[in-house]
Amino acid sequence: MFGKIAADALGLSDIGSVIAPADYDKVDADDYVMHEDQEKIYFLIKSKSDEYCFTNKALIHLDGTSAASKKRMLRRYNYSSNPISHVLLETAGNIDMDVEIKFRLGANDFSIDVHKKHLEQVKDLYKALFRISELMHENEVALGHAKASIEVASTTLGRGQAGSTPIVESFKELNQAAFAWFTGAQQKYWVKDFGFVFERYIKA
Repeated sequence: MFGKIAADALGLSDIGSVIAPADYDKVDADDYVMHEDQEKIYFLIKSKSDEYCFTNKALIHLDGTSAASKKRMLRRYNYSSNPISHVLLETAGNIDMDVEIKFRLGANDFSIDVHKKHLEQVKDLYKALFRISELMHENEVALGHAKASIEVASTTLGRGQAGSTPIVESFKELNQAAFAWFTGAQQKYWVKDFGFVFERYIKA
């Protein structure tokens, strides 16, 4: 018990290790992965108090209060509703025991300390998260252009047109076409599964 308390006081309990894929089924976070829906673990960091499980669809965080306590809070952050941004990697100094990966997920800021022996693996995670953040930004811009296009078409029709087809019928046709087109745009630009990014950057 004293050793655990001392580790907390020195900050050592917060330094995580990267778990090998062969051992994913031995950590608690695996119990909360939605394997039934093709969710898959791509990267897992475990400290004495926390687990950070990066899947193709979400970050699953088992948040512990300390190394001396077994109580933990489970939090799930789906990428589709919590955009990734501000991805940073802080490497170790001469006397540091750890490297630090930082990022924002929605409105939540994360700072994860990992033992410096795992630096090469953490670099791969950094690249994957950074690329996901780029894709999310690009998709947000593209979706904004799609919304603007619909608004322009609607405004143009709203000014009125002379012709055999009544304005109401024209608007109805435009609305149906816009709905179908925008739904397709959402499916294209609102990505829920980033497995293809993790597979590109994370080395097994």
